[in-house]
Amino acid sequence: MQTTSVKLHSLRYADARTYLAAALFVAGNLALPQLCHAVHMGGPTWLPIYFFTLVGAYKYGWRVGLLTALASPLLNSVLFGMPLPAMLPAIVLKSLLLAGAAGFAAARFRRASLPLLAAVVLAYQVVGSLGEWALTGSLLAAAQDFRIGLPGMLLQVVGGWAVIHLVIRR
Repeated sequence: MQTTSVKLHSLRYADARTYLAAALFVAGNLALPQLCHAVHMGGPTWLPIYFFTLVGAYKYGWRVGLLTALASPLLNSVLFGMPLPAMLPAIVLKSLLLAGAAGFAAARFRRASLPLLAAVVLAYQVVGSLGEWALTGSLLAAAQDFRIGLPGMLLQVVGGWAVIHLVIRR
């Protein structure tokens, strides 16, 4: 498998581009869930709230990822009522884990490949599901992303790779 070169960044909190990038990724994380929720079970199936967190953290660093991971679920809940407030702790946990895993992988390996993105998605989902189980006490609820959300995980890997490589190469 060939890995093409892509420029990855690590923006600092003192850099205005950090907040601009995070705002754009949060906007994406507001729009994509609205599209997915237009179909039955679209949210749990496609896991859209995580997509731009992955892309932002991988492409622009963990700081952009962290801002996106925190703001996206909270704004979606306040503006659109989804996710439900009771689900916010687990979703924020997974979002933060995703931002950390993606930022770490990008900084450590300095490339974006399908296997690396798959490892990032698998890592945040496994650790996040364990955390969700601890938060909710329900293994069934914690395993929902693995029962229903496999298409969303695949979208994160393949779609995230495509956006990083084809849309925002700079």
